[in-house]
Amino acid sequence: MDYSYNIIDSNATSKLQLQLYLEEYEDLVCAGVASNPNDGLNSILKYNPDLVLINLSENGMEYFQMVTELNQYLPKQPLIIGYAKTKSYAYNAIKSGFFDYWILPHNEFDIRKTIFRLRKNHPKQDVPSTICLKSYNDYRYLDTKNILYLKSDNNTTDFFMKDGSVISAFKTLKSFEKKLPEGFIRVHQSYILNSRYVSRINYGKSICTLNHGKEEELPFSKTYKDRIDALKDLLSKTAVRAVN
Repeated sequence: MDYSYNIIDSNATSKLQLQLYLEEYEDLVCAGVASNPNDGLNSILKYNPDLVLINLSENGMEYFQMVTELNQYLPKQPLIIGYAKTKSYAYNAIKSGFFDYWILPHNEFDIRKTIFRLRKNHPKQDVPSTICLKSYNDYRYLDTKNILYLKSDNNTTDFFMKDGSVISAFKTLKSFEKKLPEGFIRVHQSYILNSRYVSRINYGKSICTLNHGKEEELPFSKTYKDRIDALKDLLSKTAVRAVN
């Protein structure tokens, strides 16, 4: 399972160098970037990352205030790593409970030591790859990687599978929402989709296209637009973009 992270850094060179170093680690995924404390706070609340990396060289004390403010909104704080050109903010970082503190310019060895310590002290639990559908004495196990989407119809939920089959469960969509692994996103009152199959997001028509050898279109509603926005940003970060 991956660690998501946000970078908050107003220095384009420092930000790019850090991103290049972190690309080496396959279990680290960039969720968002920002360049000031206000946008940084908004980005953290939006993506709720596991890790936040902050350049304290400018507006250092404002960032410490931002970290303190996170306690008002999040039940569990992300791990914070601060970095600056000098050790001047190191004491404040320790008092604020930062996970680590680096001296600029970025050092590959320092970053590697921090990542290995992160893995050791905060291991990610493997997410179950199957979901069990129980009906009386009948137990059915579905591989979540093969689920395209879920569709609700009153108190029944249909699982649409990659092989074209449809499996029904006599439970509401909401009952499955928190049981599904990361990557399943509710986009409509009646639909939860598997983001690994999303090939297109059309805001004009409010439609997500799933591609699994053939294409299927699912509607999304304004109620869940923030989740669509987060999905779009995440997919865009891992894609090579060509703009017409």
